[in-house]
Amino acid sequence: MKDSSMIFGLHAVMEAIRSDREIDTIYIRRELQSDLAKELLAAVQDRNIVVRRVPVERLNRITSKNHQGVIAYLQVVPYQRLEDILPFVYEEGRSPFVVMLDGVTDVRNFGAIARSCECAGVDALVIPARGSAAISADAVKTSAGALLSLPVCREAGIAEAIRMLHDHGVMVVAASEGASELHTSLDLGHSPVALLLGSEDEGIAAAHLRMADRRVRIPVYGSIQSLNVSVAASVLMYEVVRQRKLMK
Repeated sequence: MKDSSMIFGLHAVMEAIRSDREIDTIYIRRELQSDLAKELLAAVQDRNIVVRRVPVERLNRITSKNHQGVIAYLQVVPYQRLEDILPFVYEEGRSPFVVMLDGVTDVRNFGAIARSCECAGVDALVIPARGSAAISADAVKTSAGALLSLPVCREAGIAEAIRMLHDHGVMVVAASEGASELHTSLDLGHSPVALLLGSEDEGIAAAHLRMADRRVRIPVYGSIQSLNVSVAASVLMYEVVRQRKLMK
């Protein structure tokens, strides 16, 4: 995979850390226990860098070059803070409109959702520090460049983000196939709202689903039981847009 945001090799990654390069994620071979590897892990402890221990096969799929058991992705876009964005939106006299992704790891889905967020005027796209697709050059390309202008907030976890949203008076609406309410039945036009979507395999984590204020489903009439997560995200976003436009 050719990606200008990627560096590999123990020495190269260590030098990037020492030079204070903005690193997003480091993939390190699961069995790697060398002194330099331990030094690398110690160096990133107090930094906002995701470290993932993975099998060597995962690294080999990323690059065929001599990665020495370590691959790092540089930050392609700067992350913003949700706690800064929410007061700013209120100060502008608007109701916050946020999208949160719980466990969406597919780059194509992630990029497509980001593109819809930008088109729908979403104020922030929230992802967890772990269990999310990395914002790589591929993700930016899939988003048609939307990730270069859309505020992305990487929070410690979805639970923390939900609590922050509640503290700021934002209603969290979770997309769930088992919900009794349809997405069109809620009043999404008057309230600050955050849409919560999960991965196609696991959906939203049960603990996060319980924290949501409301749960909604999008009706499906065919034999396939659910929509692709990026399509579902777009449907929900544009229901918010539709209702807010009707208010004007």
